[in-house]
Amino acid sequence: MTSLLPTSQSTGIFYPSSDGEPLAETSVHADAIINTVVALRQYLNSQDVIVLADQFLYYAQGYPKLRVAPDVMVILDVKPGSRDNYKIWEEGQIPVVIFEITSEGTRDQDTGYKRTLYEQLGVKEYWLFDPKGEWIPEQLRGYRLRREEYEPITDGRSEPLQLRLEIDGQLIAFYREDTGEKLLAQWELVQARQQAEERAEQAESEVERLKEKLRSLGVDPDTIEPQ
Repeated sequence: MTSLLPTSQSTGIFYPSSDGEPLAETSVHADAIINTVVALRQYLNSQDVIVLADQFLYYAQGYPKLRVAPDVMVILDVKPGSRDNYKIWEEGQIPVVIFEITSEGTRDQDTGYKRTLYEQLGVKEYWLFDPKGEWIPEQLRGYRLRREEYEPITDGRSEPLQLRLEIDGQLIAFYREDTGEKLLAQWELVQARQQAEERAEQAESEVERLKEKLRSLGVDPDTIEPQ
């Protein structure tokens, strides 16, 4: 397969970090991107992994016009932290999984140029998610690299991430293969935090109620030694 990675050693070349384009076509697409990033970052936060959204991926040193901006890309075995953009030749790693939140308007690019590029770069998995079902009736399609070519994923699994993917309305739901646990979406994280705070407040109120009961019986709760 022909490589897309020229070996130029050019220096002093500017690689922009933005083209002024919006994150996504609609709020539905933006929500799907944000949900995917939040869930994967929570899941991968203790590893040498970065999850980037809508940032330029430069794949040819010395050629700043040779770039692409995946909606979400996961890169393994790199130093965690933010990036203005991602240059393959500096980091030494190619994204292992890429998600494109697709629509009828981006269909040709997502199934043509981008698919070919990711395949030739060696991206192990490529997922297309159509939250509105505009051209993918089942909303989610995945491709896995086999013998340097993409083949459809039929088992609903991400091998590199060890996750099972399902549809949850207009979002992707991710489930751990080892525990079956669902990765929480952004709104679920907020809800879980609120519930934890409410439980803590209830527990504190119960402790104070018990202390008042002891005081009414002539016992100072602050002098009781824990067993």
